[in-house]
Amino acid sequence: MGIFTEQLINGLTLGSIYALIALGYTMVYGIMRLINFAHGELFMLGAYVGFTLLMSQFATGAGPGLLLLAVVVLAAMIAVALVGVTVERVAYRPLRHSHRLTAVVSALGASILLQNAAMLLWGKRYQAYPVEFVPAGRFELLGVHFTAMQLIILATALFLMLALYFFVQRTAIGMAIRATAIDHDTARLMGIDINQIIRLVFVIGPALGAAAGVMIGLYYRQIHYTMGWAYGLKAFTAAIMGGIGNIPGAMVGGLLLGVLEMLGAGYVSSAWKDAFVFIILIGLLILRPHGLLGERVAEKV
Repeated sequence: MGIFTEQLINGLTLGSIYALIALGYTMVYGIMRLINFAHGELFMLGAYVGFTLLMSQFATGAGPGLLLLAVVVLAAMIAVALVGVTVERVAYRPLRHSHRLTAVVSALGASILLQNAAMLLWGKRYQAYPVEFVPAGRFELLGVHFTAMQLIILATALFLMLALYFFVQRTAIGMAIRATAIDHDTARLMGIDINQIIRLVFVIGPALGAAAGVMIGLYYRQIHYTMGWAYGLKAFTAAIMGGIGNIPGAMVGGLLLGVLEMLGAGYVSSAWKDAFVFIILIGLLILRPHGLLGERVAEKV
């Protein structure tokens, strides 16, 4: 039972990161019916921005501290949000009225461009997050072991997901986002600036992905310029599991995917954990083609 509980905690930790990345996919698809294939690379950029800040003079001598990590995460979110807005303006907006396949090709091109830019800026080798900034400490509760970093990741991810849910459900701007997701033409007639809403979505999604990137770097301590593809694929899978275009579905799908992956690694084989997850995904989509909580899509502009 102890092993199961520890694997469950590991799965929820990883799954919360998947959920943050998946929210970027699902928000863009819910508004534009477009899969942002560059989103994984935006997550990767967040990890590198966090790494750069922690290795800079800004953090030298500061040592581990929640305030320092909060500042790093916030700075990474702002930086990557600016990149996300730029990607939307350059790669997607000019093609918004084009064939959907054209936008997909543009998204893949943006992904390749960002990945190669990261390779040129930070090199081909793996980069290691400085150990001194990773909060130390292991705890035991009822025979279950967990680390301080796991608690920080779970608390941060939960806070960000609840903040996003509250923002979308309880604010006027959130109402405009939901209206745009339901029908673009009607939202435009109601005075909603569609371009502004799409721009906002490309701020929120990359910012959440950047926070996830910093947390991955702190958790596993190694990052690489190709990591965006692997994590992006799993997060996209999580969005599909929960119901693409559905914000709570992306959260549930991410957490479920992380738990399944860790249970598969613990009870089947770490070498087969990815295959185990995708086998379950195939079975789930056969039984529920629109995901666990149902698919929500918007009319294409």
